Amino acid sequence: MKYTCSCRRTGVGDTCGVRRQLLGLVALTALSALAGCGERSGDAGALGPVEIDAATSCELDGMLLADYPGPKAQIRYAGQEAPVFFCDTVELFNTLLRPEQVRKVAAVYVQDMGKANWDQPRGNWIDAKGGFYVLGSKRHGSMGPTIGSFAQEADARKFIEQWGGRLLRYDEVKPGMVDLSGGALHDSKM
Repeated sequence: MKYTCSCRRTGVGDTCGVRRQLLGLVALTALSALAGCGERSGDAGALGPVEIDAATSCELDGMLLADYPGPKAQIRYAGQEAPVFFCDTVELFNTLLRPEQVRKVAAVYVQDMGKANWDQPRGNWIDAKGGFYVLGSKRHGSMGPTIGSFAQEADARKFIEQWGGRLLRYDEVKPGMVDLSGGALHDSKM
């Protein structure tokens, strides 16, 4: 079957080309709108980390993140536009490792303390799953003893040389290491 333009049969000018262009434009617009739906509907991982400001508060206790030292963290939950923040990596891991944590996590970010200022950390967000962690150092965060987070293993080892602790990967952090029931890591001086 051969397609014959109806414009030629009716004697009307070449409107088929214009129609095809218009239909193509409509289809392209519809596809573009559909492609953007994933980001607007909560594809939090595509949104990346959000920088803290003076009003950013901790999900668990309402503390203002900018007021305290040490690495901060954030979780991007699927279907939720804004991240939830934590003033301490211990609180982050405690939240992620609790058995009652059922919300789907789209992304987790921590600060790279190999680049960020420990006393006033800003920026330098990294994907938490690829990070290196130092547990048991002499450096404290907002809740006392904390877990240092680093993008590079060399930076984590340098930190250990100066402040002590032991090196862990993301999946090596276990619930017993981040128990908040007796204060952060059972710090009795709080």
